[in-house]
Amino acid sequence: MSVAARRAAVLGHPVAHSLSPRLHRAAYAELGLDGWSYDAVDVTEEQLPAFVEALDGTWAGLSLTMPLKQTVLPLLDHVEPLAEVVGAVNTVLVQAGRGRPVLTGANTDVHGVVAALSEGLAEGSAETGGLTGPRTAVVLGAGATAASTLAALAELGCTSPTVHVRSLGRTGGLARAAHRMGVEPVFRLLSEAHEAMTRADLVVSTLPPRAADDLAAALHDGGPGPRPGAVLLDVAYDPRPTALSVAWAARGGVAVPGERMLLHQAVEQVRLMTGRPGPLAAMDAALAAALDAA
Repeated sequence: MSVAARRAAVLGHPVAHSLSPRLHRAAYAELGLDGWSYDAVDVTEEQLPAFVEALDGTWAGLSLTMPLKQTVLPLLDHVEPLAEVVGAVNTVLVQAGRGRPVLTGANTDVHGVVAALSEGLAEGSAETGGLTGPRTAVVLGAGATAASTLAALAELGCTSPTVHVRSLGRTGGLARAAHRMGVEPVFRLLSEAHEAMTRADLVVSTLPPRAADDLAAALHDGGPGPRPGAVLLDVAYDPRPTALSVAWAARGGVAVPGERMLLHQAVEQVRLMTGRPGPLAAMDAALAAALDAA
């Protein structure tokens, strides 16, 4: 490994399906970072402390997927303000320190959600002339990505979303994160989400793959559909397209696939890890090629 070479990786469990290596490697090639490498490493919550402890100066950073976004917090030297408020880190920056590297946690998921929803809003505006008045939003799920979604919705002007969850007794962490970011969500059961979704301007599903299939079936079965120009972002992208995205688009809504969030958060990760603007066009092309080959 040359002096200029740096290492990066996406960690998670499972992680073999991750498209992140394709995106980051395309960025390194476009930026001329010939000595840089990026891999997918399967790491459980129990294995994470030892992995982090072994990081050295050859590393540039880590991308974290579930279930590590909150597990990593006590292992870091610093946490950037946005990540601290959200309570979730999906990016670890490995920087030179005295003796051992300094580890800084960041959150690029918020950037990814904002950018993906903005693409959907632009498409919806072209079709309907744009949404008017205060935006209403529905979030499905209560995990780390839901917390990032609340911060993203706040940036887009929605500070009172409705959050639908499987169990109201498991919303404490998300409620505390919302309080830190000045967001006032209303919590409801997931079984009540269908009608709320059809009244919302923005819907973000942070549920695991196939967990929203019942909601997709409800949309297909008739009843009210999405508002004109209403945008759905389903962060899951396996299977592609998801049943929820297909049902939403079939009823006239704008469906943004989850890989758009993945793309935009990765572009921001490249910027943070390399110090250079992430090459969006090259990474977008790599994503399209990977999806076509899947």
